[in-house]
Amino acid sequence: MSNNTPAPTTAPVVTGSATPYGTLPPASTPSARKPLSLPRLREMHAHGEKITMLTAYDATFAAVADAAGVECILVGDSLGMVCQGLTSTVGVTLETMRHHTECVANGLRRSQATAWLIGDLPFGSYQESKEQALRSATVLMQAGAHMVKLEGGGWTAEVVHFLVERGIPVCAHLGLTPQTVHALGGYRVQGKTEESATVMRREAGALQDAGASMMVLEMVPAVLSAEVTQLLTHCPTIGIGAGNGTAGQVLVLHDMLGMNLGKMPKFVRNFMDDGHSVRGAMEAYVRAVKDGSFPVNATHAW
Repeated sequence: MSNNTPAPTTAPVVTGSATPYGTLPPASTPSARKPLSLPRLREMHAHGEKITMLTAYDATFAAVADAAGVECILVGDSLGMVCQGLTSTVGVTLETMRHHTECVANGLRRSQATAWLIGDLPFGSYQESKEQALRSATVLMQAGAHMVKLEGGGWTAEVVHFLVERGIPVCAHLGLTPQTVHALGGYRVQGKTEESATVMRREAGALQDAGASMMVLEMVPAVLSAEVTQLLTHCPTIGIGAGNGTAGQVLVLHDMLGMNLGKMPKFVRNFMDDGHSVRGAMEAYVRAVKDGSFPVNATHAW
């Protein structure tokens, strides 16, 4: 090598500095909370401790929710409306759900990684057959989900049983099922008549018997959702617009941060008013669900 040739240099290693573009650091302070699991969620349910759930669609918000103490993170197909600008969830594809599930899972891995992660099976990804549902669920599980969620009762019990038998935890979803909003005639409260309430009770029991480990009840009268909750001995219900008698609550992240671009649903509370920051709002939400101050049936339910 010529004496005039400069010696190779090594770029300095920068430690403790902020990462660019607001991305997550490679690691965070170890959490005192153990990772959530199905046995832990069942234990919470058995002891009457409310379960908290929020939606998240990217790495950063998922990490903040985890740090704020949210137990369950749902990568909901609601992303079609809040992220993609669609008018319903029907246009969301399995590939879109895979992408966002992977983003959320990556965010959790680079932070505390304690939240239980649920991925929504989108419209058209499980209606064809049990085998199609298995293929679709596999995509989301391989992307990092711990559980998949599907909508509806009746025929779905067979699908739930098929998935659970193959080691895939399933969250059911009754009441307002947004993927079938056109068949329901709009975003309306479900189970208001005695006939429809009877059907919901029957379908809820069948889904629990099929192996569902959790069940979202959306826009269901508070009295009925409380009845369903009592009916299900080992399948905790997670309410959204279903009153305070459920085993836990879920809200769409953008709604509870007061970022809804349209009319705010009746069952939503703007937790930014309580927390004054994104993490503060999430922590306020967790406290309110845990202590029973949210939701208030007279204000947030039917």
